[in-house]
Amino acid sequence: MIALLLVLLVIIALAGAGFALHVLWWVAVLVLWLLGFVARGASVGGVLHTWGFAIYLASRDG
Repeated sequence: MIALLLVLLVIIALAGAGFALHVLWWVAVLVLWLLGFVARGASVGGVLHTWGFAIYLASRDG
């Protein structure tokens, strides 16, 4: 019984770590996108649309 509880605890810990890494990945993508957008300036045509579309395509993968 204790072994089963330990296995479940390990599974929950790994699932939580995977979810945290997933969220941190999207935060990093968003921060880099915002930095790139600010660094190039809003006057450059199509930057917002191009990166927005790339993020949309990446989100469809999985």
